[in-house]
Amino acid sequence: MSITGYIVSRQYILDVVKEVRKPMIVPRIDRLLAREKRTFYWLAKATGVSHTTLWRLKKGKAVGINFETLEKICRALKCQPTDVLFLTSEKAPPKRQPSKNRRKW
Repeated sequence: MSITGYIVSRQYILDVVKEVRKPMIVPRIDRLLAREKRTFYWLAKATGVSHTTLWRLKKGKAVGINFETLEKICRALKCQPTDVLFLTSEKAPPKRQPSKNRRKW
């Protein structure tokens, strides 16, 4: 089998897709808000950034972030950019740990 035949084979493509892990940037806005005992609504008001923009960032749906927006978030939450965004090599964001002081219904 020629090299081009091997490259276009379905099995090769599946092997490559399984092995490639893209780094993922995970936002940690929830953790910072909990630390400051503030709400998501408060953050939107304090930064002047729209609720939709913050929600997309929080949920990992944002395609990018403006430096000005990141600076406003950092100033409001009294933190560094590395506290807001975390680089991981996982495909999916890490699962949230349950809070110890949650109410049980």
